[in-house]
Amino acid sequence: MVEQIPDWRQRGRAILQKDVLAMRGTAPAIILVEPQLAENMGTTARAMGNSALVDLRLVRPRVSHLDERAINAASGADAILENARVYDSTEEAVADLVHVYATTARRRDMMKRIVTPRKAAGEMRQALSLDPIEPVGILFGRERTGLENDDVALANAVIEVPLNPSFCSLNLAQAVLLVGYEWYSSVDQTPTEQPAERASPPAAHQDLLGLYEHLERELDDCGFLRLPDKRPGMVRNLRSIFARAGLTRQEVKTLHGVVTELRWGRRPDRPLRSERHSSLAEQRTSDEPSTDGPTTDGDSSAS
Repeated sequence: MVEQIPDWRQRGRAILQKDVLAMRGTAPAIILVEPQLAENMGTTARAMGNSALVDLRLVRPRVSHLDERAINAASGADAILENARVYDSTEEAVADLVHVYATTARRRDMMKRIVTPRKAAGEMRQALSLDPIEPVGILFGRERTGLENDDVALANAVIEVPLNPSFCSLNLAQAVLLVGYEWYSSVDQTPTEQPAERASPPAAHQDLLGLYEHLERELDDCGFLRLPDKRPGMVRNLRSIFARAGLTRQEVKTLHGVVTELRWGRRPDRPLRSERHSSLAEQRTSDEPSTDGPTTDGDSSAS
């Protein structure tokens, strides 16, 4: 059986394939020095796609970045792998760059500025906004040993991620994603809070009025609103509760069903559904026109 590729992966491939070359030079280059595992190159490409980073540079990779394992791990970020450039040395990989950052968790005996990913993101944004731009790259080391001193010596500054000092181990894709997230979020305008998505449109005022009248009629019949002097205030409180809730039309229908079910209680002699429907139909025939909404039990879970 041929494995079906999820639609989101297909869409991601199409978008990245179109934009990779166009976006190159507008964001930092990600430089992996001697990556050992194909899966790590694939997951790095995936992390780069998440962060709108497209320029992947590989220094003496142990295996091909187009290995099937790398492609599978990229989860749709194939275009980043396909357009990756391979170099024989770190010096060649950074030759066209003006600003180079090295990522490491180990302090070296070198006079290098140490910055957080957030600080580095701001500096990189500024460098890439100049005219002409000043290209930027970030060095990431080998999976087991990280960057060597000769690699770090090529960098203008060191990026150090603030993590638990007792355990700050990261895999390669995690490190790329942490730095990439700070790069992407430095100009992202996503609100810190957004309203919940509605599967149903908001209820109109007439829908709410129908629910209020349905509920109040049943509360009158059961005696809850039996005190004439307190009834107006209790009705206002109930209406205020539902008004604040921001109900959808479907939620109003569900509440109509709840009120209808509660009318019959949980008595052992509770009428069958067919009898209840007949009773409600007879009542509506004898009463004035009602606005109590749906008369069926379609939204109720009771049986």
